[in-house]
Amino acid sequence: MRRTIVIGDLHGCFDELTDLINLIDLRRDDRVVAVGDLIVKGPKNRELLDLFIEDKRFSSVIGNHDRKLRQHLRGEPIPLTKEQKATLDQLDVQRERYSDYLRSLPFTIDLGSHLVVHAGVRPGVPLRRQMTSDLTEIRTMGANPSSRRGVPWYTVYRGRKIVLFGHWPAKAPRIAARAIGLDTACVYGGRLTAFIIESNQFVSVPARRAYVTSS
Repeated sequence: MRRTIVIGDLHGCFDELTDLINLIDLRRDDRVVAVGDLIVKGPKNRELLDLFIEDKRFSSVIGNHDRKLRQHLRGEPIPLTKEQKATLDQLDVQRERYSDYLRSLPFTIDLGSHLVVHAGVRPGVPLRRQMTSDLTEIRTMGANPSSRRGVPWYTVYRGRKIVLFGHWPAKAPRIAARAIGLDTACVYGGRLTAFIIESNQFVSVPARRAYVTSS
């Protein structure tokens, strides 16, 4: 049976992705979907993007870091962090190739029973009316949705589709009534976690080391 494997924030952690793929014994007809933030902060951004570009089993939504680089590469005057600038330097060897791929990334991927998005959705707002800033940055309800302090959006959400998201690192998956958070802080020395939809199963591997110390 074909499996749909949704993977948490990668942040350039190509080696850990390889460990995870080996652990789940990835098959020819499997599908791998990432929750975004493919790059920035980790060490192997080019290798990770190359895999997603070349292997059609792999797809991803866009994360806030991916989006910042995409905006910069489009010529928008976006301030970049030190880690984002370092990633751009890594990608410079084939800038057009990587820029084209980042431009192709959608904000959501509909898997039928599940919806993949980077940060989350604003409860009560139809998907077509969601703000891109919420899709890539929301954490809590209130005036500052990117804040870590407040009522998490996923505790309020009661939509028809189960939302699979990342963006907000934790020691273990964030599990709510209609949402599952898969960012388990791999780039910070935690774990890389995947959720296999068909078997309702979590699979994870430990980070080989902490690449950055804080989010």
